Amino acid sequence: MNFDRIGVIGGGAWGTALAQLAATGGRNTVIWAREPDVVHGINGGHANPIFLPGIALDPAVTATGNLADLGACDAWLVVVPAQHMRSVLDQAPNSRVPLVLCAKGIEEGSGRLVHEIAREIRSDAPLAVLSGPTFAHEVASGLPTAVTLAAEDLALAEQLRDRLAVPEFRIYVSDDVVGAEIGGAVKNVLAIACGVVEGRGLGQNARAALIARGFAEMTRFGLARGAQRETLAGLSGLGDLVLTCSSTSSRNYSLGKGIGEGRAATELMADRRTVAEGAFTAPALARIARDEGIDMPIVQAVADLLAGRCSVDGVLEALLARPPKAEAV
Repeated sequence: MNFDRIGVIGGGAWGTALAQLAATGGRNTVIWAREPDVVHGINGGHANPIFLPGIALDPAVTATGNLADLGACDAWLVVVPAQHMRSVLDQAPNSRVPLVLCAKGIEEGSGRLVHEIAREIRSDAPLAVLSGPTFAHEVASGLPTAVTLAAEDLALAEQLRDRLAVPEFRIYVSDDVVGAEIGGAVKNVLAIACGVVEGRGLGQNARAALIARGFAEMTRFGLARGAQRETLAGLSGLGDLVLTCSSTSSRNYSLGKGIGEGRAATELMADRRTVAEGAFTAPALARIARDEGIDMPIVQAVADLLAGRCSVDGVLEALLARPPKAEAV
C-alpha cells in the first residue's frame, strides 16, 4: 500500500496535528471536521485557530465537512472522541481502507475499547492503534515525540510507520493492540486523580505515589485483559501516564485540578469545547473492574468523585485508610 492520500476523521487539536505530520511526510491530507469554522480556517487560511492556534498548516492539508470526501483516501486516521466513534464510523463512506485509531478511551455504555467498536462496524477493515505521550501542539510544532503503533498485522504497522514517521516523530511498532489501547484509556482516568492532588495542594510526593500506584492499577487491568506487560511499561502506557499526569496541557489533568480546587465536575465539563475523555471512561472502567474482581481503588475514587457520590476529602480519607499491603502489582 502506498498511503499517498491520508484522511483524518476529526478536526480537533490532535487530528489537526496528525494531518500536519502526514503532510510534512509528503502525504496529501484531508481532514473531516464537524465545525464549519474549522473547515473554513484550514482551507482559507491554512490554520485551525479554534483548536490548534499559532500553527501554520502545510498547504497539503485541506478540510471538508463531508465524510464522503474521504472515500478516495488510502488510510484513515480516526481521531474523534471514543464516545462518538461508533456514530461517526456508521456515517463514514463504505470503505475497507486501514483505520488508524487515535482516540483513547472506553465507550461508557458498552464498556468496549475503541478497536472493539471499530471492529463491530468495519469488520473487514485492517485496524491499527496509535498511542503514546503526545501533546498536539508539540507534535504540530515539530518537537521530538515517540509513540506506539500497534496492529495485529505487524506488516501493516510497519507500512504505516514508514509512511507516517518523520525524524521528529519516532514510531515503535507492536502487535499488542489491547495493551496500547488500555494504557491510553486508563491514564486519562489517573490524570484526573493527579489533577485533584494538584488542585488540593497535596504536594509532589503525593502525585508521584499516585502515578506509581495508578500504574499498578493499569497493569492489573491490562494483564487481566490480555495485554503484554512490556506494552504497559512502554510509551503507550507508562510514558503517556507520566506526561498526562504532569501538565495542565492535559484536559484530564486540568479537569481534576478544577475538582481539587472545589469546582463541580459538571460545571467544569460544561465550560469545555474539548473532551476530557477520562470523565467518560472512569465509570465504565470502574464498573468493569468491579465486575471482574480487579482491584482499582484510584479509578473507583475518580468515578465516585465525578458522579458526586463522594467529596474530595471523603475520597482521600478512604484511600489513606486502606489496609497496608505488600507493594506487588
